[in-house]
Amino acid sequence: MKPFSIPTHLVVFTLALGILVSCKRSESEGSSGKNQGTAVQVQPIVEKVRPVVEEVVGSVRAKSSATVEAKVSGRVSQMLVDLGQHVVRDQILAEIDAQEVKAQYDRAIANRDQTARDFKRYGELLQKQVTSHQEYDAAEGRYRIAEAAVKEAETMLGYVQVKAPFDGVITRKIADVGDFAAPGKPLLQIENPENLRFEADVPEAIIDRVRTGEAVEIAITSLGSRIQGTVSEISPTANPNSRTFLARIDFPITKGLRAGQFGRALFPVGEFVSVSVPSTALIQRGQMEMVFINEQGRARLRLVKSGKRYGDEIEILSGVSKGDQVIRENVQTLMDGQPVQIAP
Repeated sequence: MKPFSIPTHLVVFTLALGILVSCKRSESEGSSGKNQGTAVQVQPIVEKVRPVVEEVVGSVRAKSSATVEAKVSGRVSQMLVDLGQHVVRDQILAEIDAQEVKAQYDRAIANRDQTARDFKRYGELLQKQVTSHQEYDAAEGRYRIAEAAVKEAETMLGYVQVKAPFDGVITRKIADVGDFAAPGKPLLQIENPENLRFEADVPEAIIDRVRTGEAVEIAITSLGSRIQGTVSEISPTANPNSRTFLARIDFPITKGLRAGQFGRALFPVGEFVSVSVPSTALIQRGQMEMVFINEQGRARLRLVKSGKRYGDEIEILSGVSKGDQVIRENVQTLMDGQPVQIAP
């Protein structure tokens, strides 16, 4: 049987802590006769109910996003925008050299003009009672059909100009001058940078606790801050590969926020009770974390273990209890056992 041995680093830590505490006590006791008590501010430690949150990673996405395609076939003759360029609704983005569409338009115009002349001639013949009403009606029908064909050709000719569907920014150029364009083949991508939302894939383990209209905090890594959002949409079905549900979170316009940025959505899934101290009360010396507690007019050093930060407060996992009076300011100048008095 091997003899029990204490790790060297624990011995060193214990000795250092003992020397530190004893030095502070001796200094405090040596000066207690001269010091009537340093004025300090204290804060009673109380238990607080805090939410349990589940962090779900996601990305900032544009609400208005579209892939712009050509509606006619042909070569791209002009590309009138660049990456990052702001465009407005119905602005011309590109032009297609569609010779067949133009030829179809010319044929439709020629056919309409011919049927219009025939229709006029049959009208004159009908007045002279040289032709029948049946032949006149047939001529009118051919003219109406020719007119409709012209309108259809005009519409197709309008598709030669590719226009922006809404105000936004060009985020991707998939084609350029000389490339062949066809219906269903993407040319550009456009997004509205002012209308953003956050999208996250929520695990099925917590999806029952997520509700539309619920307030959710979003932590954006690049901004270094949190945004208050609201769950607007939740997918009713799970992704069969990841077993997650897509959740969309709306938030107000935020300066510096861009589509594609990484972040975390903090979904509240429960509550827990904890104690915390002001961040100014915590002392860090190497790996040690300490606070001073007011005990009967003396500052007593306590070793603690901290948890999460909540604004200006830090959660304390061990070392203090409810009701303790923690000294909240100027703790770096205090010594263990030093007389103190609570400032008004």
